[in-house]
Order: sequence, then C-alpha cells, then structure tokens
Amino acid sequence: MKSLSVMEGDSVTLHTDTNIKRNDTVIEWMFGAETPDILIAEIDRAANINDVTDERFRDRVKLDSQTGSLTITNIRTTDSGLYKVVTVTNPVVVKTFNVTVYALLPVPVIIRNTSQCSSSVSKCSLLCSVLNVCHVTLSWYKGTSLISSISVFNLSISLSLPLEVEHQDKNTYSCVLNNNISNQTKHLDISELCQHCVGTSVIFVFIY
Repeated sequence: MKSLSVMEGDSVTLHTDTNIKRNDTVIEWMFGAETPDILIAEIDRAANINDVTDERFRDRVKLDSQTGSLTITNIRTTDSGLYKVVTVTNPVVVKTFNVTVYALLPVPVIIRNTSQCSSSVSKCSLLCSVLNVCHVTLSWYKGTSLISSISVFNLSISLSLPLEVEHQDKNTYSCVLNNNISNQTKHLDISELCQHCVGTSVIFVFIY
C-alpha cells in the first residue's frame, strides 16, 4: 500500500505504473473500505468505456487512457481514504493507496488575558488560539526553541495555548500551527499586546 498526503484544494495522481497495450484490458478504480468496493471510475477498451461513475468525483477526476492512472483535482477532506485499482490482465494486478487530505490551516490568533491586567503585574499573560482544527499541533517558540505545544488528532476542536512573558522581554516569540505538510505562524508583538493596561488609574499626590 502506498500512502499519500495532500493539501485540500490541490491535485493528486494515483499511478498504475503500467501501460495499456491490450485492447481487452479493463481498469477499475474503487474508493472506500466498504464491502463491496464502490466503483468510481473505469476504463474498458473493448466496450469503449472511459468514465467516472461516482457523482462525488464527477468533473474532478481524470483518467489517463494510456496508463489508467487516476488524477483527482480540487481534492476535499472527504476524499481521504483507501483507493484500489484493479487492472484486469493476465495476471490481475491490484494496487492500493491510502490518501490523507489535510484542511487548509488558519493563522493562529494571539490575545492578551485582560483578566490579569494590572499595573502591578510584571508579567504579560497571553493566549494563542485556533478554531475547529484536527490532525494539528499548536506550539509556542522562543526564537527557534520550542517552549510548549498541544496536539489534536481525530476530533475537530478548538485549541488554546497560554504563554507568560515579561513586559520588557526583548526575545522573539511565535505561535505555530502545523500538520504533516504545512504550517501557519503568528509572531508576537510584545510592545503592542503587552503595554500597561489601558484605564489603569494613576494617583498624583501634591504636597504644599
């Protein structure tokens, strides 16, 4: 079995690694782990068939008439799963592919925890968050060094990761969201988010 990873919206080609030389060759592409297999596309030269049979893939699948390879364009996360190609020759050749489609990653959002906003507090409390993600890791970095991280795999949930820095900290911090094939980075601007709280009262005492 061959495993492939692809980003949502991209294209992927599943290769048969063969050339159709005989006119009686039949190539069938199946999708899913169900039994019986769901036929999505086929080539049958004897019957003059070169067709996509599953409406989910209609207008997004192309069959190479010379090799039987299958190309899926504008791929979706729902296209993740097992694909099988059966080449009916002598002998019959079967190949399987495990395709994982990763959703486009959002850019993380960094906010300040205003509940701890006080002129007497020396540290700035921050929160990096992303919404409705799965198969990702959210991490805080100080320069190139990993500080902390949190991961989610099977469920689509929201993630948040806290960080505390000094108000006068001059180091470079960034929050990174990544999966197996891509990442999104949000850099922290300490001077913008960690200035003293707006509205803090200042008392002047005048001595006469």
